[in-house]
Amino acid sequence: MSLKEQFGKDVLLTGWGHSRFGKLTDETLESLIVQVATEAIANAGIEAGQIDEIYLGQFNSGMMPLAFPSSLALQVSPDLANVPATRVENACASGSAAFQQGTKALLAGTAKTVLVIGAEKMTHAGADVVGAALLGADYDMAGQTSTTGFTGLFADVAKHYDKRFGRGNGKLGDVLGSIAAKNHRNGVDNPYAQLRKDLGEDFCRTVSDKNPMVADPLRRTDCSPVSDGAAAVVLSTSPTGGATVPVRLAGFGHANGFFPAERRDPTAFEATRVSWQRALTMAGVGLEDLDFAEVHDCFTIAELLMYEAMGLTETGQGARALEEGWVFKDGKLPVNVSGGLKAKGHPVGATGVSQHVIAAMQLTGTAGDMQLANPRRAAVQNMGGVGIANYVSVLEAV
Repeated sequence: MSLKEQFGKDVLLTGWGHSRFGKLTDETLESLIVQVATEAIANAGIEAGQIDEIYLGQFNSGMMPLAFPSSLALQVSPDLANVPATRVENACASGSAAFQQGTKALLAGTAKTVLVIGAEKMTHAGADVVGAALLGADYDMAGQTSTTGFTGLFADVAKHYDKRFGRGNGKLGDVLGSIAAKNHRNGVDNPYAQLRKDLGEDFCRTVSDKNPMVADPLRRTDCSPVSDGAAAVVLSTSPTGGATVPVRLAGFGHANGFFPAERRDPTAFEATRVSWQRALTMAGVGLEDLDFAEVHDCFTIAELLMYEAMGLTETGQGARALEEGWVFKDGKLPVNVSGGLKAKGHPVGATGVSQHVIAAMQLTGTAGDMQLANPRRAAVQNMGGVGIANYVSVLEAV
């Protein structure tokens, strides 16, 4: 049973916009929001006054003084005056959280056309400010001092994984290096990406002056960069006659895990698995029906665990997806053809919306140099915290 069969109506992505990701010193949060929202509305072929609701995904957590940005999208046009606008926050999954809130407004019948935006400005803030803000998304480390920040939390996940499944044989570093190299290679073809350089496996697997260890076993190339950027999508219940054919949301899932680390298996990402199962079940498809996936690789160990959480490999065997070539651009399930968070960048509130936009571009044949050969169905996975807030969408070509 698909979403349309379950709820009796379509949810369509009818227009989208995307900024470049990176250190955007000449842009403000407002200018980024206005840029992508204007582009999305125009791409959808509608007037601003046709927007019924606006949802803005943004984390912030002290990285910017302005903590009340929901009405910034109204700067696009006077015709947006009095349109309901809500900021949505769920750590690094804020963008997908906003996307699902917009979806639910359509399914509830309170709106027919929704504008969803994800945006973040981070690079202006000092490393200590960004680090403290991100640690606010962890139950045990919020408000604590840390020299390794969130990298240290995922480094602990990698250590647990290596001890349980790798038996400390030292091969995990090479596996993670292969993921980093794959995503950097893919990022070269993405005009929006922050890091557009093919670094190669040897560089990504090796600790060096240019690729230092940040938190053992995670090197700099295992970590997504601090970024500025924004993306937007128009959601509608019927086609709007825009510049491209629409993309259908076939299913979605959301699951939250327990917050205290002591209540979670650090290598299982159980709530992530549930979000995948819920989305695939609603869409009435299996993993074998997907043509590609954009997943949350804030750190390379997260992508490795995602292979297992989605069911591509058995638990503890995520490396097989790389060894068999499944997740490469020419594999049976390409993962992060955009370069992922690793190369595209990770302006945290923007990431989930960006993933949906990139997937929509692929499914409409408008992804340029990133384009896969005739993909028909895709999954988008976005995560907040260490497997805490988990969102998955299944999108398909119309």
